[in-house]
Amino acid sequence: MMKAIRFFPFTLCVLGVAWMGGFLSFVDTISTMREQAVTPDMFPTDAIVVLTGGSDRLAKGVELLQSGKGKKLFVSGVHQGLTVDGLIGPRPIDPALRDNDIVLGYKAGSTIGNADETKAWMRKEHYTSMRLVTANYHMPRSLLLFHAAMPGVDIIPAPVTPDNVRLDSFWRHPGTIELVAFEYVKFLLANVKVWVEHS
Repeated sequence: MMKAIRFFPFTLCVLGVAWMGGFLSFVDTISTMREQAVTPDMFPTDAIVVLTGGSDRLAKGVELLQSGKGKKLFVSGVHQGLTVDGLIGPRPIDPALRDNDIVLGYKAGSTIGNADETKAWMRKEHYTSMRLVTANYHMPRSLLLFHAAMPGVDIIPAPVTPDNVRLDSFWRHPGTIELVAFEYVKFLLANVKVWVEHS
């Protein structure tokens, strides 16, 4: 009994060190996911998929579409009743693209839902490649779940870097620590989910 009592704090300490090591590695990974400029030599994919959660994501998706880097732009996780005009707003965009090549998905309420909703749309369009646009801190979990849902689809990450997420000195910013730590926990849980489903 005494051995078990002594072993418990040691186990908690080991788990804590492992969690912290994984967290720091996670921060390092997302810190390298920098937003890239759209250039003429950037090869196109069938689709551009934006996960809702920030205007910077939508702006990047629209930029990629206008630059011919995808046939259509699919926005997953849109609030019910919101139209393309309401979502895009006054952004200058070719009316033909606005009317024909921007598709809104209303069914997703989570990243898992985003993956399922996008999978159904990609199948309907017979697309086999996409650029996935979301925040850099959200990208590892998104890629994990999207690859699990669509193993035959080529998924290219197109991260955006929100100004309010300060990864270079995250330890000085409680808001960033809280956001990234919560995302890291969700990333770990997503790994467990994928492992269980595919084991």
